[in-house]
Order: sequence, then structure tokens, then C-alpha cells
Amino acid sequence: MDRDRAFLLFAIGAVGVLSVLMLFPFLQYVLAAVLLAYVLKPLHRRLEPRVGARAAAAALIVVSTLAVLLPIALVVQVVLQEARSVVDAVRDLLTGSTPFEEFTRMNVSVEALFGSAQGSGSTLVGSVVDVFGGLSSAVIGVTVLLFLLYYLLTDGTALIAWIREAVPLPPPIQDELHARIDRLMWAVLVGNVLVALVQGLLTGIGFVVVGFPSPVFWTVLTILLSLLPLVGASIVWLPASVYLAFTGQYVSAAFLFVYGAVVVSLSDNYLRPVIGGREAHLNPGLFVIGIFGGIAALGFMGIFFGPIVLGVLKALVDVYVREYADTNPFPVGSD
Repeated sequence: MDRDRAFLLFAIGAVGVLSVLMLFPFLQYVLAAVLLAYVLKPLHRRLEPRVGARAAAAALIVVSTLAVLLPIALVVQVVLQEARSVVDAVRDLLTGSTPFEEFTRMNVSVEALFGSAQGSGSTLVGSVVDVFGGLSSAVIGVTVLLFLLYYLLTDGTALIAWIREAVPLPPPIQDELHARIDRLMWAVLVGNVLVALVQGLLTGIGFVVVGFPSPVFWTVLTILLSLLPLVGASIVWLPASVYLAFTGQYVSAAFLFVYGAVVVSLSDNYLRPVIGGREAHLNPGLFVIGIFGGIAALGFMGIFFGPIVLGVLKALVDVYVREYADTNPFPVGSD
């Protein structure tokens, strides 16, 4: 019996390692599917009694995809248009000349251009191959995400029941861990996204007030950067205030600097610990470390899953210390 058990555990470990290696190239998409399934599962529970589990999952995926892609497409179109104006403004500020004047000052002959083009032909072909390879990987990854999201919505309840049956812990402890993980995931998700949206919108309002060019572009950029604590919106509004000062707009520069330091930064310092740390019962320091450590280990999705991993570790240690740790291993008076 011991040999059978040892062999079975070895087989589980070996196949588990192979499974992780197979999933690792698509880890970002797998984690994104888990996160989306967590967000959409409450809606799926409400729709399931009316239309069935599979129809509800398919409808939610289609509706959520359209609800996300259409606004993103509109925002991207505006951002790209404003990004061109930003690039032109920066180029004119740095060079003070037109692209044609720069080209003529370079004094490059036609033969040199053709020679350079011939020499870089293989590099260009290699770059095109890399781009198409990246696109194919992205298409496969999105396919994995959609299929996994569909089956997590339809069979997620059965998966959780199987995990509860396989984990050798009493039901009350499993209920406690499940509740803490649920609260942790919700706090991390809402905390990161809400703080980023608030900081981006506040920064955009400040840019509109001072008349800074391309406010939509900078708002979207701030929202993306605000997902990172300690970096956040300051990497956008601080250089912008310096730019205004260099161009002679001292009042606007002073206003934007004070507005960013007081309003935008204080919103991050207040909202992130309150929503992300306190609501998840996780120390704000661990919350910040979890985000940066998660990015280093898991990529972009580590912004969300890094604090979750540390929070789950803390919950497991708390339960172990309370339920199983021997608080007095060496009684007084024992030989």
C-alpha cells in the first residue's frame, strides 16, 4: 500500500510539472481567464436559471467582449491621433526644424541609402517574421483565454467542489479560506482598477484646466501607469509641469505641480491602502511588494495575482498557527 501511494504521488507530481510547463507559455491568458471568470461568475449565476449554463456563458463572453473592445477601439483611435501630435510636438521642441530640413542636413547620398537598405534587408525580414510569430501566439493565447473562460463559467462550480473534496482540510477551515481568498481577490481587483481610473481621470482634469495638449492621450497613459504603485500618475504630471515651466507658462506649471502633488498623489495614498490593503486584511507594504514581485514573476497579470499570492500565504499561515501549531512543544518540568 505504501509503494502504491508513493508511486501515485510521484506520478501526480511528474504530470503536474509537465502540465505547468505546458501552460507556462500561455500563463498570462490563463490568469486573465481566471480573473474574468471571477468577475463574470455572479452574472452567470443570475442568468443560468433562465437560459442555461452554456448559453449564459456564451452570452456573457460575447457581451463583455463587445463592451470592452468597442470603447477600447474608440479610445485607441483618439489616443493614436493625439499621440501623433505629441510626437510632432516633442520632435519640434527638441530639434526646432522640420523633418525635411533634418534629412537634408544629414547629407546622405542615394547610393548610401540603397546600400543601407540592402544591408538591412535580412533584418527587416526577420522583424516581419517576429511580428507574425507574435501575432500567431497572441491569437492562440486569446483562443485559450476564451475557451478557458467559457468552461470556468459553465463548470466552475464543479471545479471548486472537486477542489474542496481533494483538499484534506475540514469544511469549516475550507469555508474560511474560501471567504478570505474571495475578499482578497475582490479587494485587489477593485483596488487596482479603481485607483488607476481615479488617478487617470484626475490627471486628465488637471491637464484640461491648464490647457495641456492631448489630454485624452495622457489620461489613458496615466490610467495604465497608475496600476503600478509608487510610480503611478507622478511620472506623467510631474514632467508635464516641468514642460510648462520651460515653455514660460509658470502659473500653469505651478498649478499642475500643486494639483498633482496634493490631489492626485493623495488619492493614491488614501485609496490604495484603504481599498486594497484594509479591505483584503493585507498590510499595505505586502500589497505593494506583491504587485512588483508579481510583475517580475508573472508579467502584467502579476499586478493582480501578486498580492493575491501573498494574501493566500498569510491566510494559510494564520490558519495553520491557529489550528495545528503546537504553542507549547516543551512543557515546563519535562525531562
